[in-house]
Amino acid sequence: MSDLYSHPYDQIQEQLRLLIEKVKERQEGELVNNREYGLLANAASSMKIHTRSGAPTPDDLDELIAKVWKEPAFFLAHPRAIAAFGRECTRRGVPPPTVTLFGSPFVTWRGLPLVPCDKLYVDENEKTNILLLRTGEKKQGVIGLFQPGIPSEVAPSLSVRFMGISQQAIASYLISLYCSLAVLTFDALGVLENVDVSKYHEYPFQYA
Repeated sequence: MSDLYSHPYDQIQEQLRLLIEKVKERQEGELVNNREYGLLANAASSMKIHTRSGAPTPDDLDELIAKVWKEPAFFLAHPRAIAAFGRECTRRGVPPPTVTLFGSPFVTWRGLPLVPCDKLYVDENEKTNILLLRTGEKKQGVIGLFQPGIPSEVAPSLSVRFMGISQQAIASYLISLYCSLAVLTFDALGVLENVDVSKYHEYPFQYA
């Protein structure tokens, strides 16, 4: 009821903002996991490798870089997978450097940031995947697809349409988001499979 609940915050705008964020979260999940156009479904068999021992090691990520060796852009991994990789680096005495992007610190390996994505799900066996992508049309990488010029567009491929007010004075809106992606060449996307995020190490305590 916009006339009653508009101060100090516009309740309709706030609810729309929250719903739009939820739709974008769904979009992220679809881009990774959709069985038709998602990243995992479109990775070529030759671009998939398994971890050597379960936990993600520097050697495993180097093998992935060797697959996507032409101008890779970034790794995509669940936050727990990034933490597991950090533990393996610490175990080997090679802590990964960090870089600040968009005001936030990111762990890197060989200069490539590990971007966290909780849509790369961890299964019941504590296993997940790590992706490495080359992006951009000019580089024949992974590109996002969208439908421009849709009615009531508020962002690329995102529309918010007012559907009317009910007899209870409740306003209704229809939020639509059109999205897809394409892997332009098979070597633009690599997958590290069987990534175990449950492995921890114990270190002997040493007195100074």
